[in-house]
Amino acid sequence: MSAQVQRRPVLVLHGPNLNLLGRREPHIYGTLTLAELDRRLRAAGETLGLAVHTAQHNGEGALITALHQAADWAHGVVLNPGGYTHTSVALRDAIAAIPIPVVEVHLSNIFAREPFRQRSLTAAACIGSISGFGWRSYLLGLHALLGYWEDRAAAPPGDEA
Repeated sequence: MSAQVQRRPVLVLHGPNLNLLGRREPHIYGTLTLAELDRRLRAAGETLGLAVHTAQHNGEGALITALHQAADWAHGVVLNPGGYTHTSVALRDAIAAIPIPVVEVHLSNIFAREPFRQRSLTAAACIGSISGFGWRSYLLGLHALLGYWEDRAAAPPGDEA
């Protein structure tokens, strides 16, 4: 009987309208469904030593609650805030309030889109932001968390920032 490998838990949190992936504006967001995206991320997590848990919420309050709860069990979050990226001070404050790293991701390149989408209220509260790589933005977000933890573990005492 082999010992079970302990994987670092990570929450991948999808914001509003991402439940419509594969059907919503495929010329912008692609044809991959949310279920397939989640499956790919869980498989990648196994390879990377992560236990990837996924959730999607259309409401701002539910996203905030999910972030608050993640602080009790997850080691980090990969977050696509969707349209709340550009409008939600409350979501930005929830990210800043939790003691775990959050990576903001976007399927499309928000800086190549409409002017109102080129500003992120949430990014400054995150350890970084990745956009424009389709579903791979999430994959890059998982890798970014791993790099963040690796750098912090290697930092001399008192130099963890």
